[in-house]
Amino acid sequence: MIQKKSHKAAQTAADLIVRNLEAHGVDHIVGIPGAKIDRLFEALEDSPIRTIVARHEQNAVFMAGGIGRITGRAGVAIATSGPGVSNLATGLATATSEGDPVLTIGGAVGRADLLKLTHQSMDTVSMLRPVTKYSAEIGAPAATSEVIGNAFRAAESPRQGGVFVSVPMDVLNSEITEDYPVMGNRNAVKAGPAPEDVIKEAAAALKKAKKPVVLLGMKASKPENAEAIRAFVKQTNLPVVGTYQAAGAVSKDLVSRFGGRVGLFHNQYGDYLLDEADLVVAIGYNPIEYDPCLWNKKSARPIINIDVVPAQLDNAFNPEIELIGSIALSVQHLTRETGALTSGAALDKILEVYRASQKSAFAKAKSTQQGMLHPLEIIKVMEDFVAQDITICLDMGSFHIWHARFLEVFRARQMLISNGQQTMGVALPWAMSASIVNPAQKVISVSGDGSFMMSSMDLETAVRLKSNLIHIIWVDQHFNMVRIQEEKKYGRDAAVAFGPIDFAAFARSFGAKGINVNSVDSLKAALREGMETQGPVVIAVPVDYADNPALMNPLPELSK
Repeated sequence: MIQKKSHKAAQTAADLIVRNLEAHGVDHIVGIPGAKIDRLFEALEDSPIRTIVARHEQNAVFMAGGIGRITGRAGVAIATSGPGVSNLATGLATATSEGDPVLTIGGAVGRADLLKLTHQSMDTVSMLRPVTKYSAEIGAPAATSEVIGNAFRAAESPRQGGVFVSVPMDVLNSEITEDYPVMGNRNAVKAGPAPEDVIKEAAAALKKAKKPVVLLGMKASKPENAEAIRAFVKQTNLPVVGTYQAAGAVSKDLVSRFGGRVGLFHNQYGDYLLDEADLVVAIGYNPIEYDPCLWNKKSARPIINIDVVPAQLDNAFNPEIELIGSIALSVQHLTRETGALTSGAALDKILEVYRASQKSAFAKAKSTQQGMLHPLEIIKVMEDFVAQDITICLDMGSFHIWHARFLEVFRARQMLISNGQQTMGVALPWAMSASIVNPAQKVISVSGDGSFMMSSMDLETAVRLKSNLIHIIWVDQHFNMVRIQEEKKYGRDAAVAFGPIDFAAFARSFGAKGINVNSVDSLKAALREGMETQGPVVIAVPVDYADNPALMNPLPELSK
């Protein structure tokens, strides 16, 4: 590791920012320097915080978001003024919609120039306010700790998300002449369970229901929430459906109660379960994960909402009962109050058909093209390598639907998926984050050849960090998720094709190991090699997407 340089100088607002970051327990920051923010990077040189230089600001925020999602504490990204800050926007929108705590700090021109048409002047605070929970400027050195402290509180309080702090260059360079307090060490306020009378009301509704179903959302996949939910399902024996972001919340011993993951299209067995339910218990669910109008066709059906904040009301999501507070504690109290139930058996047939359909899909999966693999052939091979301690990071594309529907994981936050903004390019930066948080564990990330090229410049960062990751690229030379939807709507595709890339050679040019495969056996060999390799490995797999249109097709109607 590069040794920090020792350098004595007058204390500035930049030093005070760093003291706040240290007090808050920040271990890593990710960013790209520039003239308007370099004083902060200089201050970090004398800090135990590890500075990671990224190759694009968007990826820096993705990395910070990954750290936030895995640890529950805000990851930190820093960018310089003007386009440096504007490049943060997509990462912040993703973090806020996904509920990932992120603090971003951006440089700005001096206060006297903020309203002038000068180099890199931009009202970044206003620009980023719509995609953050908190967007503010440090207007004077005395406000430094206040703004940073409030930013952390906003990022880490329910629902978590992205925040932005702008620091004009003259403020950043200002000497600190007073002993201002450090406010970065405040722990997030801990919530208690929902009120006992509301929990009793929810329990009574559950006991009365004939076919209740549990719908798990992104907050269900937090480890402490997942533990409480598992105990609840084990006690009540209710059928469970999860959104994509809830992956890993259901443990292996509860597989018989799991009806699969739902999202994007209303055509899964989990959707049939929700259609048949006479009461839905939504736990940690956010409508941005899966539009309520798609899964809730019965507007009069009661919904119990268990969450950290009240629901944003929707015509199709208007909960009758809300348990607001700590999700884990509320679920624990509800479990005790509800006791064992027998109503879950009413939907057992759908669960049985779902499990049989999964088994049949894998058995039938075979590529029709020489030198290419069917999506389920790839996932079947992956299953043999995905242990509990391996984190999976998925980019956005039709491949992520195949993974969400068919790849089983049983550890909370084991599979990281974007379905809020459906952002392309997140997988590689998230994988680097997972490797930073748990350097001894292997990470597997997956992109399409379209989404990979949106963040591929930071493969160099992964090499520099010696990130312990395997990145699999599904290659078909198309933006395939767009392609299948265009073909369904218009009978043809448009503007979705691009040229070939030798991804193994591309990876080697960055100093990573690169492997091209063209069969199930060569994919197994490549994954074995990747598992034994220290540092990033890129595996390119030609994929036969002939069965992709079926991702949108309705399932046969279940017999009663």
